[in-house]
Amino acid sequence: MKAYAIPRNPSPSSGLWFGQALAALMLATGLLLSLVALLPIGYALYYQSQVFPGVSIGGVDLSGKTVEEASALLAQRLQYSNQGKIYFQDGKTLYNATPRQLGYYIDVESSVKEAFALGHSGGLTDRFEAMFQAWYGGIALPPVALYDERQAAGYLQSIAQKIDRPIIEASLGLNGADVEVHSGQIGRAVDIAATLSSLRAPLQSMTDAVLPLVVKETPPVIMDASAQAEAARKIISAPLVVDVPNRADGDPGPWTFDQKALASMLSIERVASGQGQNFQVVLNSEMLRSFLDGLKDQLARSPSNGRYTFNDDTRQLDVIEPEVIGRALNVDATLQQINDQLIKGEHNVDLVLDVVQPAVGSDVTAEKLGIRELITSYSTYFYGSTAARMQNIRTAAARFHGVLVPPGATFSMADTLGDISLDNGYAEALIILGDRTIQGVGGGVCQVSTTLFRTVFFAGLPILERHPHAYRVGYYEQISGGGHNADLAGLDATVFVPVVDFKFKNDSSSWLLMETYFSESARRLTWKLYGAKDGRTVDWQTSGVQNVVDPPSPQYELNSELSQGEIKQVDYAAQGADINVTRTVNLNGSVLYQDNFSTHYLPWRAVYQYGPGTDVPTPEPTP
Repeated sequence: MKAYAIPRNPSPSSGLWFGQALAALMLATGLLLSLVALLPIGYALYYQSQVFPGVSIGGVDLSGKTVEEASALLAQRLQYSNQGKIYFQDGKTLYNATPRQLGYYIDVESSVKEAFALGHSGGLTDRFEAMFQAWYGGIALPPVALYDERQAAGYLQSIAQKIDRPIIEASLGLNGADVEVHSGQIGRAVDIAATLSSLRAPLQSMTDAVLPLVVKETPPVIMDASAQAEAARKIISAPLVVDVPNRADGDPGPWTFDQKALASMLSIERVASGQGQNFQVVLNSEMLRSFLDGLKDQLARSPSNGRYTFNDDTRQLDVIEPEVIGRALNVDATLQQINDQLIKGEHNVDLVLDVVQPAVGSDVTAEKLGIRELITSYSTYFYGSTAARMQNIRTAAARFHGVLVPPGATFSMADTLGDISLDNGYAEALIILGDRTIQGVGGGVCQVSTTLFRTVFFAGLPILERHPHAYRVGYYEQISGGGHNADLAGLDATVFVPVVDFKFKNDSSSWLLMETYFSESARRLTWKLYGAKDGRTVDWQTSGVQNVVDPPSPQYELNSELSQGEIKQVDYAAQGADINVTRTVNLNGSVLYQDNFSTHYLPWRAVYQYGPGTDVPTPEPTP
């Protein structure tokens, strides 16, 4: 082995060599660094029109492929839209669809653009980083896919049409006289929104899948009606008879439903019980309610107070007509009672009637009502009245005999009179209608309204509504013995139900009791008013008859039913006039109230009728 010694002081020739070597090394290093720096640029230039190596889409390697080549390759390899399999399962039934049928397809052009953009777009650093990442570890991109969920929903809707079914409650039917049971059906409905939610995952991963259809099932309330069928057979085993409880003369009914009618009304209804809800066979509530509603007016009876007279000796009330207890059909309670009784096998069922008590019963006392004495009494006279007119006065006055008026109440004469008709005991007599006096039902009723008006007038009670006659009527100015008192003019009142009324108010603290007394022999109607006097007094003044206007000339009318030469007067002349009556009601030295009653009477012509061929006096007859 040879040993070499390193000289301590090298020669000039050896130093030159070292410098040259160092320069060469630095040059080589620079060249190497330049090559390294130029390598990515060259790499990028080499793949400037191709997808960089390492880039794939959906598992398809697109390294070195041009855009056209990559598009063709993806279109060939990515067939999931058309070849993928999505199964929707309902029990053992499968419904098959491709992703494209569900609105899913791959956008090849957009997918390739994203792959090509890696290393070809962005800043220099971003490009080099993407090229290196693709070369070193690879970059796997998902394909760009479009998904129209509305198309998937439409596909599921077509499946739902085969799967969905309505809820059907168990019901009863009839086969002749036998009851048949129709079972219920569970309702089914595809939950499209929930099923679409489970579809998204396999589409995103481009995998085949079997997806259970989300189906909501709703059972019927009544699935089996066998038990109810037995109850139905019991219901239609006999006719149903509905009647009024404690039947009295004049009550309507009874009403019978034969078995065929009962069968047509059967239904199963939810019924509340102490344990919650259950179901039972009943008669159809709407059909039965319609029948009962039709009975309400027939069965309704308004309550009315008894009628009384005041016994001046005992100072107590004597009953002349007992009270009427009102009633009203309770439809809901009757429905319940009919069904409850039928379930028990009972086929004779009473209606449920609510009792309505009157304000005053037969056991009331004068003291309880505050009736202590006669407040006032007034009489009018009707000398010269026909039998028909007197019949109407008697009939109308009887409607008020024994009637009570509560404290604070407004009394309507028309309400108490009711219907003025031949059926209610009225006769035809002269009445004022328009500008004529003619035959009509109820002529003479105004004798009653005038008598009531004057009774209330002199009792000092508030008069709320009063209408005078169209012309002066002699009856209302008559006095006892057949004479006349012109000061009574303007103190008349007419009533024409239901248009024209007479009303007053009981402003006292006690009830008022009316008594009416008709005397045919004296041609007198007397009205008494009982109650409790409070000290009020009445002062009144009349202007007397003013602005008198003579009646027009008589009028003659042809009446073909009259014979030749016969002339008959059918209306009578009366002077027109104006009258004003003032009433002052005092209480404890002070004026309680003051009112005026103004009356304008029209001048009234006499009217005559004549037979054909009759010579009549002037003026000439009207056409």
